[in-house]
Amino acid sequence: EPTVLPAKIPTLLINGSSGIAVGMATNIPPHNLTEVIDGIIKIIDEDEVTDEDLMQVVKGPDFPTGGVVEGKEGLLQAYATGRGKVVVKARTEIVKDKGTHQIIIHEIPYDVLKEQLRKKIEDIKIDKKVEGIADVIDVSDKEHMAKIIIELKKDANAELILNYLFKNTDLQVNYNFNMVAIVNRRPKQLGILEILDAFIVGTLISIVLLIMKVRYKCRY
Repeated sequence: EPTVLPAKIPTLLINGSSGIAVGMATNIPPHNLTEVIDGIIKIIDEDEVTDEDLMQVVKGPDFPTGGVVEGKEGLLQAYATGRGKVVVKARTEIVKDKGTHQIIIHEIPYDVLKEQLRKKIEDIKIDKKVEGIADVIDVSDKEHMAKIIIELKKDANAELILNYLFKNTDLQVNYNFNMVAIVNRRPKQLGILEILDAFIVGTLISIVLLIMKVRYKCRY
């Protein structure tokens, strides 16, 4: 049985992975397909590509739920060593128009459950932990996977309420990188360059074996 099944693209980075095994764990975020492929081309075409060079192409994780990633130093450390921390915040908008005061949540952090987030904000409103919230409405649909509208009272301070929610709900969370993968049958913590290098080497070996199989009609 083969120990590794070759793939046309580095699915480990594109899909991400998380899990716990005996004595080890991994937490790799998903990335944008186009950025990862461009990163591979950059490594192949150029000499001495650094982590900072690669980050000009692979700018960061690409979470399916959206959100805003903050903390360049933490991201650079994660990509260099395989371990680091960034802050992921919801993408929000404050709307004030002819007496309408709203905070609109357009995207939420990765792995945050929308209904639990909405309920948490609703509880804050009911308990009056911060004044000014009139209603919390989930208007998500096919086009907007996670869209929550927070209706505010007329005299509410929207900026103050939003800052409170960032601090006291999952509108803002920490994401911890722990990029552990199997290389040559052994678990290893890898930076992003090492992951892509391993993919490139594995792909080249697969191509060579395929050529040998076709040319010499051998089984490998």
